[in-house]
Amino acid sequence: MAGEGDSIDVAATRRRMLLTAAAVVPVAGLAWYALYALTPAVPGAEQPIDRLGFALGWIGMATLLTLVLGVEAVAHERLFTPAINPLAGQESPRMRINLRYLQNTLEQLAVFVPALLLQAWQASDGTELRAVTATAVVWIALRMVFWIGYHRAPELRTPGLIGAALAMMVLAIGVARFGYDLAGPAGAITPLAIFGGVEAYLVWISVRAGR
Repeated sequence: MAGEGDSIDVAATRRRMLLTAAAVVPVAGLAWYALYALTPAVPGAEQPIDRLGFALGWIGMATLLTLVLGVEAVAHERLFTPAINPLAGQESPRMRINLRYLQNTLEQLAVFVPALLLQAWQASDGTELRAVTATAVVWIALRMVFWIGYHRAPELRTPGLIGAALAMMVLAIGVARFGYDLAGPAGAITPLAIFGGVEAYLVWISVRAGR
C-alpha cells in the first residue's frame, strides 16, 4: 500500500482537481441561481415552523437519494460477494469506493442539515424559501456526480468538494445572521473570524506536510 501512495503525482492530481473545480463551480452557481429564480414561491411559508417543515422535507429527500443509496450499494454487494463477512477483508475496489462515499456523505450531511435548517428558519417568506430548494437540489446533484466521478478516477470526486463548500457557505451565512441578531456586527464577524483563522492554520500545516 505504501508503494501505491508513493507513486502518486500529488501536484499533477491537485492540478486536475483544481481544473475540475474551475469547470464545476460556474455550472453549480448557475444551476443554483436558475432554481432560485425560476421556481415558484413556496406557499404556506409564513410561520417559521412551516419553513422548517419544508427544509425537513428536503433533508429527507437528500438523505434518501445520497446516504441511503450508499448504504444500499454496500449492503447489496456484501450480500452477494465474499465480502459478506466484513472481517474477511474481501471488499472489492468498488466497495471500498462506496464505503468512502458513504462515510463522506455522512460527514457532509452533518454540515448540510443545520445549514438548510438555518436557511429555512431565516427566510422571511415563501419567495426567500426558494433558496432552500436551490441549495438542496444542487447539493444532491453534486453528491451524485461525486459518487460517479469517484468510480472513474479519484480526482473526479471534486464536485463533492464543491457541494461541501456550498453547505459550508450556507451554514456560515446562517451563523453570521444569527450572530448579528445576537450581538450586532461583532456577533456576526467573530465566529467567521475564528473559523477563518483555524481554516488558514489547517491549510498552512497541510502545505508544510506536503513539502
